[in-house]
Amino acid sequence: MKNITIGMVGVGRIGRMHVANMLAVAETLKERDLNIEIVLADAMPGFAEQVGADMGVKAAASVDKLIEDGVDALFIATSTAGHVDVLRKGIAAKLPMFCEKPIASDVPESLNIIREIDAAGATVQVGHQRRFDLGYQEAKRRLDAGDLGWLHSLKAVSSDAFPPPVSYCATSGGLFRDVSLHDFDIIRWLTGQDIVEVYAKGSNNGDPEIGAVGDIDTGAALLTLADGTLATAIATRYNGAGHDVRLDVMGSKDSTIVGLDEKSAFASAEEGIDFPTGESHPTFAERFADAYKNECIAFVELILGERENPCTPADAVAAAIVADAAQLSLVTGEPVKIPTVREILEGSAQPVEVRALVPSA
Repeated sequence: MKNITIGMVGVGRIGRMHVANMLAVAETLKERDLNIEIVLADAMPGFAEQVGADMGVKAAASVDKLIEDGVDALFIATSTAGHVDVLRKGIAAKLPMFCEKPIASDVPESLNIIREIDAAGATVQVGHQRRFDLGYQEAKRRLDAGDLGWLHSLKAVSSDAFPPPVSYCATSGGLFRDVSLHDFDIIRWLTGQDIVEVYAKGSNNGDPEIGAVGDIDTGAALLTLADGTLATAIATRYNGAGHDVRLDVMGSKDSTIVGLDEKSAFASAEEGIDFPTGESHPTFAERFADAYKNECIAFVELILGERENPCTPADAVAAAIVADAAQLSLVTGEPVKIPTVREILEGSAQPVEVRALVPSA
């Protein structure tokens, strides 16, 4: 049996979710003759030990001690502000790494760490879990196989059942960066195309405090892909029917919908139609429970050299640039052209200007 020790750094809410998923995956991977050992670390002294005791997992006193004691890989789920520091430690130790998105606090800092990752030849998988959802994977298979014909449009919907605390909205970077970012990534991944332009609008009809901190509760982005294909990405904090994430992929021969099942968070207005009949997902954690586990399996396969990197830092930053462009369009009221990561790294383009909404009165 092959032993793999993964140091999981950051044991807050998301970090603990990842630990639970990796523990479940470790049981599954025993069937492949793999023994996955997890060791925790956190920036807060004593916190990893406390969480480790609760979850039955070993813990190290610090990230430095974790690396010093010897691990085969790092799984980074700290707060965003802590990502770059841990990434640099992992680069120095020549460890393959998984990093939750975003890899850094903003696009310029992300581009800087990408340069360091590339220069070192380091391996970093970034956490965009929708790529591992079976529905999205099947839609991509059908599109790539030609089953849908040529693609004429896509419609992405990401709706939360209820808004997060206003204090979170104040620091999240805005709805497009916090929610629609996932749609921007999955549209790029599924089509294999860059998003070259965005025109975005937003509104606030819910809690006025969301507008008071400079955010919107509902947003819509019209996206143009490199070949001219159009896509829309709609997001809201207020979908009372439940957590709703879908993607309509519409082609000249056929169309398919990701997320259309008995747990879909809507009701038909047509007579005699009772679909869907199941209880909707309350949050993203339940909607993408299997995808998060599949993402962990992919990381183990990446550590073993059994697969290509399923989500590179450049992939993640490309989606972040689209989110910045959507935010800029929201503020200016104008369409925004979107440079590629490669163009920015090569110096032929500049990152999109970052603008914040003026808080409403």
